[in-house]
Amino acid sequence: MAKKQALGKGLAALLKDTDVRVNSAKEKNADKVVGQIAEIQIANIEVNPFQPRTHFDKEALDELAASIKELGIIQPITVRKQKDGKFQLISGERRFRASQKAGLKSVPAYIRIADDQAMLEMALVENIQRQELDAIEVALSYERLIVDCDLTQEQLSERVGKKRSTVTNYLRLLKLPPLIQAGIRDRMISNGHARALINVDDEEMQLFLYKDTVANDYSVRQVESMVKHWREGKNKSSGTATKTKKNQLPAEFESLKIQLAKHFDTKVDINRQQNGKGKILISFSSNDDLNRIIEIFNE
Repeated sequence: MAKKQALGKGLAALLKDTDVRVNSAKEKNADKVVGQIAEIQIANIEVNPFQPRTHFDKEALDELAASIKELGIIQPITVRKQKDGKFQLISGERRFRASQKAGLKSVPAYIRIADDQAMLEMALVENIQRQELDAIEVALSYERLIVDCDLTQEQLSERVGKKRSTVTNYLRLLKLPPLIQAGIRDRMISNGHARALINVDDEEMQLFLYKDTVANDYSVRQVESMVKHWREGKNKSSGTATKTKKNQLPAEFESLKIQLAKHFDTKVDINRQQNGKGKILISFSSNDDLNRIIEIFNE
């Protein structure tokens, strides 16, 4: 049986390379390049220095390379032509890398004209739309669009087609400690977990709750509840005399307070002395409430 022709090779037959060189959309031959699809030698393509994506899953890349080897590239990459005749990626680095792994010598590409700022914006916006980016990569892309392209959050939300509140929530992730950001990137916790942890303004407590969440596989709702109890306890204590640092509970005891308060559905305090001795105080509002707590103890 004759081997099925690879789609990418079939597409390549319809493409043509071009030696037209233009550096501005105003130049005479610009219309011969802009919007054209050409088969371009991989050796003549440079990676995008503005690529927001920093991690490419090896297994997924190998699978895509195998598919490209069998079927070719169905969706062209996008490049801009440079003064030296080489090309620079605007988008499609995952397809480009997979094509290299598949041993292809050339790839189909849309050719565009873009200055550095326009290229940065196109690359970031195009990549943000892709589901493969993790939340931190999206947040970093949003931040870079705001800083390097001089956009407001409102303008950014219009560019990427997201609500401003969504953009703000992503940007807030960058305020989390590096360990938690790494956990988001490695899918140790979800965006929902991260958004709950942002509401903890004590870094030591943030890190403890993060580690506790990973170790016990807490749901987003459980983490939200723990954070809520912690904030309520903090707000109540703020009305009293400020504690000295040496009398403040370590993060693990604060977490224990939260879990006990959640378990008994009432306020719980832990008084701990320097020598390690202490008391756990469980509040109740009535005899019925006390009986309810005793029943929980007997379960």
